[in-house]
Amino acid sequence: MEIYLVGGAVRDERLGIPVKDRDWVVVGATPGAMKQQGFRQVGADFPVFLHPKTGEEYALARTERKQGRGYHGFTVYSAPDVTLEDDLRRRDLTINAMAKTTDGKLVDPFNGLADLEQKKLRHVSEAFSEDPLRILRTARFAARLHPLGFTICQETMGLMRAMVSRGELEDLVPERVWQEVQRALHEQTPGVFFEVLRDLDALDVLIPEMANLGVFRAGLQALHCTSRKNGSTAQRFAALLSAVPEPQAVARAKAMKSPNDCRDLTLLVCRFTERLSGFGDNSLPPDSALEMLDLADLWRRPERFEQLLDTLACTVSDQQTVFIEQLRSAARVATAVNPQDLLKQGFKGKELGDAIRNKRLTLITQALSP
Repeated sequence: MEIYLVGGAVRDERLGIPVKDRDWVVVGATPGAMKQQGFRQVGADFPVFLHPKTGEEYALARTERKQGRGYHGFTVYSAPDVTLEDDLRRRDLTINAMAKTTDGKLVDPFNGLADLEQKKLRHVSEAFSEDPLRILRTARFAARLHPLGFTICQETMGLMRAMVSRGELEDLVPERVWQEVQRALHEQTPGVFFEVLRDLDALDVLIPEMANLGVFRAGLQALHCTSRKNGSTAQRFAALLSAVPEPQAVARAKAMKSPNDCRDLTLLVCRFTERLSGFGDNSLPPDSALEMLDLADLWRRPERFEQLLDTLACTVSDQQTVFIEQLRSAARVATAVNPQDLLKQGFKGKELGDAIRNKRLTLITQALSP
């Protein structure tokens, strides 16, 4: 039994990046031998085990063969005769196909170290084309390593373009696409992820609503802004789709199986971005301000309202940011209205609702007065 540290841990160690997770490959072992040593098997599809003390993942060396379309169209072969090189050959990029022995010796059959030094993202073998998810993973690595000067080599770009043109991306289930998009949104330069997909014509398949160059550029500018502000996933995703008309943006968020908070904030950001662009002067009408507070459900979701305003600061023009501050001022005075005080005055039922609205509108009008 031989044990090797593999993949991202070896790559990041060479780059001087803090290693967060360590993955190991075990050569020459069987599931029974692993269990005898106290390892706990997880999952039924792949021979992966958890170390009894560290909890780190140890996978038996394996090979994969494409047997059909889609994520589950693979057969896995794992046995003691599978070599480390066999296992590394099935990986996506050469910089992820390096291993290290327990005594620190580098094992690099596919010249990953050279690509690491030359800052190139290159596919390991033609087996790359068997899994369309690797297109998204490669774009995500480009977004992560772009600040270090990494680029995707032309051969790999050509291979991925051919995969897109064959319709390979259509085999991906929405949940897998969303998983990669969500991760990409939090990379160091998330816009690079979408730029790569656009260069490959993959964005036309995954997010066709962003095919228009103006919409694309506006979305990336807003995403860059929210990324610099360390926004949440919902804020980053809503910013990305902020220039897409609301119905299409909401439909895309739903089709991608994004979480509800992402869908809800996308709706609000798109609607408010368009709405604020319709006010010509620098004054927000008080009744419009109150209507927008109602729409945002400020009364029950004050935290989301703050997220909305922070995101809008990245999606509207510089001239329209004054409206954001006016909305914030309107919210501050409107939330000060206490329905209990009006109840004590004898208001109830519809009259109570009208009284609350009128009081809020009066305070907003005063707050927004020049």
